[in-house]
Amino acid sequence: MALEPRGDVDNPHNLDPIGLGFMCGLEIHQQLATGKLHSRMPSELFDYGIDEVPDDWSRSSRRLRASEGEAGQIDIAARFEQRRNRSFVYVQSPNAGLIEMDEAPPLEHDGDAVDVVLTMAAMMDAKPVSALQAMRKTVVDGSNTSGFQRTTLIATDGTVNTPSGEVGVDVICLEEDSARKLDTQPSSSGETVFYTLDRLGMPLVEVATAPDVQTPEHAKETALALGTLLRDTRKVRRGLGSIRQDLNVSIACGDRVEIKGCQDLDWIPRIISLEMARQLHMYRLANELRNEANLSPLPSDRDDDEIPIENRVAAAASSRLPLNIHDLTGCFVNCESEMVQDALSGGAAVQGVALPGFDGKIGSKRLDSDGAQLPRLGRELASAARLAGVAGIFHSDELPAYGISETEVSEVRQTLSLDGSDAFVLCVAPAWQSNLALEAVVERARGAYHRIPQEVRNVVIRKGQPADGTTTAMRPLPGGARMYPETDIPILEVSLGHWDDIRGNLPLSTEQRRERLQNLDLSQNQMEAILGSEMDDVLITGAEGGSCGCPPVPAKAWGSVILDNTRAEIAEGTGRDESEIAWPVLILAVHAREEGIITREGLVPLARKLWLEGPPSTDTEFKERLEWFAQQAEKAGFTPANTGTVEAAVEEVVAENMDMIGERGMGAMGPLMGAVMQKLGGSADGKTVSEALRKKISELDD
Repeated sequence: MALEPRGDVDNPHNLDPIGLGFMCGLEIHQQLATGKLHSRMPSELFDYGIDEVPDDWSRSSRRLRASEGEAGQIDIAARFEQRRNRSFVYVQSPNAGLIEMDEAPPLEHDGDAVDVVLTMAAMMDAKPVSALQAMRKTVVDGSNTSGFQRTTLIATDGTVNTPSGEVGVDVICLEEDSARKLDTQPSSSGETVFYTLDRLGMPLVEVATAPDVQTPEHAKETALALGTLLRDTRKVRRGLGSIRQDLNVSIACGDRVEIKGCQDLDWIPRIISLEMARQLHMYRLANELRNEANLSPLPSDRDDDEIPIENRVAAAASSRLPLNIHDLTGCFVNCESEMVQDALSGGAAVQGVALPGFDGKIGSKRLDSDGAQLPRLGRELASAARLAGVAGIFHSDELPAYGISETEVSEVRQTLSLDGSDAFVLCVAPAWQSNLALEAVVERARGAYHRIPQEVRNVVIRKGQPADGTTTAMRPLPGGARMYPETDIPILEVSLGHWDDIRGNLPLSTEQRRERLQNLDLSQNQMEAILGSEMDDVLITGAEGGSCGCPPVPAKAWGSVILDNTRAEIAEGTGRDESEIAWPVLILAVHAREEGIITREGLVPLARKLWLEGPPSTDTEFKERLEWFAQQAEKAGFTPANTGTVEAAVEEVVAENMDMIGERGMGAMGPLMGAVMQKLGGSADGKTVSEALRKKISELDD
């Protein structure tokens, strides 16, 4: 028999992972920078809210139902979603066609997406499968028009290196992303959920690790290492929402839960610590309830559970907590709560259930030292109720409060015939909805006699960020019945030659890229910024020369042009996207500036002219393009003035402004710079003028 778990739930970050039998693995979902997986549509996102969607985008309404898999079973998660009485409206974006609408069969796998994931598998030293068989994974939350997501196993048995040691990679899959939720609108009979189909079908790589993560901090290290490895391919999308981390967490006295919504790596250790505390709290509560009911204690290790004992406990819990839903609206006719009165005037009812023996066990809100809500049964009951679409519940451990007085509490207790050890839960909603919510509450309360359920949980989000690191229940953990073969997509063979070709052309790692930049004349900040923006290949192209015949340009100057978003300046006002500007255009412009052929001020306008009107780099010798460029600079007045002309202009301006220099000294630089540049008609390089002017003023001071 394992020892009782030790640890202070009020201090989650001090819990001992090893002592608690901590297990953790990660699932990383990363969008790929290729076309959609099975429709040949572009992977493009449209940044519209529900009120901004163009009127000419068509909409389609549907209801989804769970179906049996090949084994004749309906997946538990799918069955749960079907009970939520929701309908779905799909907004068809320009990159969503008949396949996204599930009105045409899917096409074969996108070849680029397959090669990207095979490359990732090779980088993790994984073993590819020889035949790629697409599978259907049942999804009935509305995020897939077909009711399933297509996913394909690519490789197994890989590893990823972290500072705390190797972490195994169990599976690497290629799958379709889901539709994006735009809005949820309640009605008297259910909810209507609006989705846009721009993201549906976008290819994702899913990397699932083995449960080798040793600590909450190690989980963050692993997520960072995997994210870096995937980005090293330079074939993944960047930006908010393009990568998602799911955490599979358990301790010995709890069970496995999957936590979604961990987009910020810095939050991962806190989220895991709070989940450990939640599982520990619920284990101790289960044994408290069992002890009061004279039931067998819950073992401290789930491996010691005995099915006959748990069945007896389940029967006892069902007997102690019968599902008797009572209409308590009459107790709240004179309630001062605005929320309650508004709901009642809108046709809602106040319904409730008794929870015998639960007084003081549902709990009230308390915070840990970091401001996170400490675990309590009340949050579990509320999250179960919210899955029915209600805003929340009221329970006796937190009442009177929220405008509900002691008078209403006493009336409820009297109506439900409760004694001092009993608790109750209230729900204010349309009757059909509160029935479903309170049924979920009673089921969750019965579950409090057992180990925590295996389920999918979501990080609580406020204003786009984790609220405090706590989680709420989403749905039961899916089972094996949710997956079955996709018969519309042919099996794709992966030949040995194809795999060898992938392995022989692996991309550079981040460290290899950093080493490549070490010998260039770059500051540390420049180097990290170039790597962070994934522009090192572009930098090398210019610094080493050879692009369309151009000689090397200075790395520091070229790096500054890349990081200063110069392409956006060039494209401004043209009505064209900056991505259309070929890098050789900028390389030639920088070369001309560094060689004194054009002024610094001429770089952007002349590069724009070269891009829009100049001879193409593919068909014209570099020397001819440079000559054309120099001619345009002369016509536009961007040919640098010679040194003698600059010095003469400086001498003249200084002589005219001796009084100002006497009063301000070097403080006169700003206005005098403008005067000199004006005399030179814009033909001077600003840096050259600044140096000459500074030198002249210094001589006067001496």
